[in-house]
Amino acid sequence: MPQSLKDAAVYSQRWLEIIQKTEVTEAEGKKIIEESKQNFAEHFNKNWLEYRKSVTEAGDWASVEWSGSGAVFRDVLGREYLDCLGGYGMMDHGWSHPDVVAAVKAQLGRSPMPSQELIDPLRGVLARLMAEITPGDIKYSFFAASGTEAVEGAIKLAKMYTQKPAFIVAVKAFHGKTMGSLSMIGKADYRQPAGILYGGPVYHVPFGDAAAVEKQLDICDKIGVGVAAVLMEPIQGEAGALVPPDDFWPRIRAATKQYGTLLIADEVQTGLGRTGKLWGVEHWNVVPDIMAVAKSLGGGVMPVSAFCSTEEIWQCMMYPNPFIHTTTTGGGALACSAAIASINVILRDDYPKQAAEKGAYFILKLQELVKKYPQIYREITGRGLLIGQHFLTPEIGYKVAAGLFKRGVLVAGTLTSAHTIRIEPPIVITYEQIDTVLDRLEDTLKEVAKTI
Repeated sequence: MPQSLKDAAVYSQRWLEIIQKTEVTEAEGKKIIEESKQNFAEHFNKNWLEYRKSVTEAGDWASVEWSGSGAVFRDVLGREYLDCLGGYGMMDHGWSHPDVVAAVKAQLGRSPMPSQELIDPLRGVLARLMAEITPGDIKYSFFAASGTEAVEGAIKLAKMYTQKPAFIVAVKAFHGKTMGSLSMIGKADYRQPAGILYGGPVYHVPFGDAAAVEKQLDICDKIGVGVAAVLMEPIQGEAGALVPPDDFWPRIRAATKQYGTLLIADEVQTGLGRTGKLWGVEHWNVVPDIMAVAKSLGGGVMPVSAFCSTEEIWQCMMYPNPFIHTTTTGGGALACSAAIASINVILRDDYPKQAAEKGAYFILKLQELVKKYPQIYREITGRGLLIGQHFLTPEIGYKVAAGLFKRGVLVAGTLTSAHTIRIEPPIVITYEQIDTVLDRLEDTLKEVAKTI
């Protein structure tokens, strides 16, 4: 055996022993920190470390996460942080929700992955649950692992059903970074480096501008370009928790029906209670033709996503070729067990109501801070527990994020900018924890105000 393979066997064994530990000493923790920095720099992405300066500048490298429960996580040295990022919407249930973990552990002891040839029951159970909780006549679902896979499936389904090439999407939209989803994104930061993307026409319009969608549909109709679907987030998440005008979704629903175009709701971040409704589109009583779901579907324990649609539209997924869209690992038994438990907890504990009430409380307090610190804030946006703090400059936003982390609160910008800092905590966050976050935020704002 080559020496490199021998080294790999020894290294993996050492880490298996670390994984089995329930606790690590301070010395072991510091060694893990240094090793993690080295591994990320040399084998994953060196600039990943540079980008997280707001974390690293908080003192010792404090972002080597190790464990967590509820809205609190701990780093490898045992320091505690309040999570107001929630894995960008993945951690609605908080860290290591016991009911979701228990379901996955039970399934793990039975059968981790299906044969892909026989019928695995949990996939059917989850598909039925999705039919029961999604709006309108949505009945069928396909399962994958990530949000971008769900969007890829949604746009593929729209093309197969309509036999039309074009899509209408929003400026500043975020739908994922695989090539089809990337083609729909409304930000140059991600699109330009990859060069030529999806071959069909993709038209970008301002988010929330129903008239622009209607006009683009009319233009496409006049020039003979078939539009497969209009794809939108109910509330733009990565753009900074931007809520559209109340007439936006009803109007684009009516327009898509008028022109024989499908309407796709990207509920990857907004779905399953995050915005104060089970689905983001329910704020406007709109039923889409296709939905993309992910993030908190796995309860913060397993990666699982879905795209869902009606029986009529799903015919092209079933006939003549039932294998027209497949994935070897998507919808595995562990993922489905997590999703089944996730849905059960969401419904049992009424996550939409919790998010609506806690979000209203949070936003009210943040708006008071906007009035108090006009030299720092521009505005607060959002719905439920998907909240955007918009600052006058990215530099100010960065100082706020860094200051909060120094005080044990994790927030983050919108991937490429600190102009907007999201507050997106687990829905299980308590009011006492919210008040603690607000106290630490105001302490940070006082410090930042002295520097501008």
